[in-house]
Parts: sequence; structure tokens; C-alpha cells
Amino acid sequence: MKRLMAFLLLCILAGQATAAGLFARVDRTQLSIDETLELSLESQGGAVFGKPDLEPLEELFEVFDTRQVNQLSSSNGEARAITRWLITLRPRQTGYVVIPPLQLGDWRSEPITLLVQESLKSSEGDQLAPIFIDSSVDQESVYVQAQVILTLRIYHSVSLYDDSTLSPLQMPEALVERLGEPRTYEKTINGIRHGVIEVRYALFPQKSGELTIPAQLFSATTVTNGSNSVFGSRGGRSTQVRSPSIPLTVKAKPADYPAGAPWLPARSLTLVEAWSPEPQQAQAGESLTRSLLLKAEGLTSTQLPAIGSTPSAELRRYPDQPSLANEVSSAGLVGSREQREALIPTRSGPLQLPALEVVWWNTVEDRLERTTLEARTLDVADNPNLAPPAAEPPVLSAVPAEQAVLWPWQLSTALLALSTLIGFGLWLHARRQPAVQRALQPGPTPRSLLDDLRRACQANDTQATRQALDAWARQQPETLADMAARFVPLSDALDGLNGALYSEAGQRWQGDALWQAIQALPPASSPDLDQEQGALPPLYPR
Repeated sequence: MKRLMAFLLLCILAGQATAAGLFARVDRTQLSIDETLELSLESQGGAVFGKPDLEPLEELFEVFDTRQVNQLSSSNGEARAITRWLITLRPRQTGYVVIPPLQLGDWRSEPITLLVQESLKSSEGDQLAPIFIDSSVDQESVYVQAQVILTLRIYHSVSLYDDSTLSPLQMPEALVERLGEPRTYEKTINGIRHGVIEVRYALFPQKSGELTIPAQLFSATTVTNGSNSVFGSRGGRSTQVRSPSIPLTVKAKPADYPAGAPWLPARSLTLVEAWSPEPQQAQAGESLTRSLLLKAEGLTSTQLPAIGSTPSAELRRYPDQPSLANEVSSAGLVGSREQREALIPTRSGPLQLPALEVVWWNTVEDRLERTTLEARTLDVADNPNLAPPAAEPPVLSAVPAEQAVLWPWQLSTALLALSTLIGFGLWLHARRQPAVQRALQPGPTPRSLLDDLRRACQANDTQATRQALDAWARQQPETLADMAARFVPLSDALDGLNGALYSEAGQRWQGDALWQAIQALPPASSPDLDQEQGALPPLYPR
């Protein structure tokens, strides 16, 4: 028992050690040499004593401030302690600078690479203003409906209260999306430390021509030296500054762009697919889920078109609602569109899925691009759970004409012998039967199976209807596929049932159409059977 308890304790400690560690991240990876950044060190997985060793940072960075934050989080019903250190750094040199791994006990963080650039000297007026705004775009000429990034940086060399506001950016001729929350850091300009509030927007002009990005108003209350708070009031001076307006040239769609294709101006575009289960495991009548992910850098998810698929009688398709998402990166918005559809092969053998192609305009290279998903062949295997198709009658070998001719006395003799044997067999069978017929064990009859099918259809239960339909079809002289092939209402009703069973859209199914199709199903005609039965005279003619 003690060994078992010790083993369980070791397993728990090993699990905690796996989840524990020291994790490092920064608020941005590109900055100028006169700007500061915030390094966050986070410990997870247990009690922490002491603080990280920051001495490896002093060679490449100036360490201005260190703050510690402790909090508790809950995951899967378990409380977990998290300790975070927020460290303000300023690089000492330009180029690629690596934040070295930092040590905390037995934990060690991963290194982070930064790109430090030379500082841009500001004008004399900007140096003297206590608050000013710098406004810039990543490109001055852009295609219609393409992305242009607007960056606003608010510099202040005086302290501000927390009531600062920035007027909303309103542009009726462009779609405006804000890229994340505002970032704050510090930057030294000509020996004076400034606080920086950075706000980024993604703009998508909706028509070509000249467009002006309007100025924005920043309002704040500065903290004056020696101000005293009287009866809860605070001293300060209200200040307002405006950003400069920026002209923008919007180019029309290129003339050589395909006329029938949707206009997609993007920095990059990818198209990938995923399967569940794998396409090598495809079986006739079984559902496969195919996911198509279209991802574009520099476009919103609503700009991405639906990925068309060619309909086929050999492969039934039940599409789901598309999933749209937008991500914020350093290059702006990254829109994605995921389409999922259930595919049901109707037969075994090879099935061809055609190639998919998306035409788009590369705004970085300024040229037409085509992203293609190669064609795929599905090798559909036979499904042992499905009823096998009706066997074809054997092909008889050709018989010489002289052997096919029979004499009349041979036919009459064969008929007489056959009727004698049948009569004798019936007489023996009657003698072996008891005087009182035994009661047969109750079992499923065609009538009871039809009643089960009716009740399942009236209850609109897809699973019960499918089971009752399979049980009823097993007692019919032909397969369910043959009945659907010769009776169109039954085929349509089966398509609706399969759609409710396999589609992920969750549509509500009504069983009235299937029950009416079963009732109206015409009987199967079998000319070969009638001819074969008519070849023999009745056993007991009247």
C-alpha cells in the first residue's frame, strides 16, 4: 500500500512538473533604439520563492522598472497559482538583439529575438510640444478593397490622467477595423522621455480615386506640478491635439483580372484541406467530413468567397455553415473561412474529386496569382453493412441447335415424373404433421415491420426511421436502392432522410414524405418470374 501511494505521488508531481515552467513574452518584437518594451515573465505550476535573475539583461538592455503580480486561476476545477513579473527594458544597441534565457530556480525561459532599428529624429516643434500625434500609413497607394494600415502614435512628455479619449475614426467610403487594443510604451526623443500610446487601424477603401484619412482628436487632462486636490477634485489642464490628415490614392481593379472571379487583393493566400476520417478509409454509404480552409493576409473573413464544389450523382454533399474568423498580426488582419461538408459515396470504386482554384491579386508583388488544391481520387471500398446488389442471372453458354431440340414424349415424361414426385412429397409432408397445429412463435411480419416504419415516420425520428426502413426492406423482393431507382418520390424522400442523418447543419426532418412514398410504391414487375411460373401447369386444376 505504501509503494502504491508513493507511485501515485510521483505521478502527480511529474504531471505538475510538466505543466510548470517560466514563460517569457514581449509586447512587440520590432522597435527603435530609443523606445522601451515590456517583458513579461510568468511562472506556472506551483509556489514560487524569490524572483528571476535579471543580471543577463544588463549587458544588452537598460532595466527601468520591475513589477510583480500574483493571481489564482482555475483550470478543470483545479486552482493554480500564477506569478508574473513585468519588466520595462530599453535596448542598448541596434540590429537583432536577443533577450537571453532567464533563470528562476530550476526553471528557465526561452530566448526572444528583437529587431532594434535606428531612431527617427523629430522636428523642433515636436520636441517642444508636451503632447503631439504622429500619423502614418504603411503605403500611400493601395488597390480598392485592399488593406492599408494606419498607425497613430500619441507622444506626451507630461503626465496624463486616465480620462484621455481619442475620437472614433469615421470614413463612409472605407471599412475601418481597429487592430487590437492600444499599446503603451516609452520613447526618448532628444534626451526627453515621452510616453507613447499607439493605436492601429486596418482600412479597406471601397471605391477608387483620391481618399483622405481624416484627422482625429485626442483629449486628455495633464497633471500640473503642485496641484492640490480639494474636496475630491483634482487639478490639471484640459488639452486637445489633432492628428494630421493623410491623402490616399486608391487604384482600381486591374484590367487583366479575370472578369468572373471575385476580387481578392491580399498579401498572401493559402488553401488547405483536412479529412475526418482519412480519405483512404472511404466506404460506400458512409459519411466523410472534408474541411476546406481559405486564409488570406490583408483581407477580412467576409471578403473571402465560398469555395465551390462540383455536384455529382456518385457523391452526395451536405455542406455545413461556414466558419469565419479574423486574426490580428503585425501585418494587419488575417481573415479565414472554413467550409465543412459531409460527403457520402453512393457506390464503391474510384471517385474523382476535381481540383479547386482560387484567383487573387498579390499586392506585394503586384501580379495575378492562382492558388490550387490538387484533384483527388477517392478509392471507395465496399461496405459490408449495406445489402449487396442483386445478383445478375448467369450467362448460359451457347448450346448447339441439334441438342436444344427435345422430342414431345421426352417433355411429357419429364412433366409426369415431376408432378408425381411433388404429389408424393406433399403427401409425406401431410402425414408427418400433428393433428393439432402447434402455435408458431411470434416474429416480425411484413405488416408489423410496416407499422414500425409508419410510427417512426410520424414521430420524425431519423434514427428509428432508418432502422425500421432497413428491416422492412430486407423482406422485400428487391433492394432499397432498386426501389428508389424506379420510384422518384422514394428517392427524394431517402435523400432528405440521409441529409438529416449525415449533415452537420442539424436540419429538422419530417417523415410524412417518406411514409407517403412507401404507401404509393408500385409493386415490382418480374416478367421472368411470370414466364417461369406459366411454364408449368397448375398442380390441382379445377
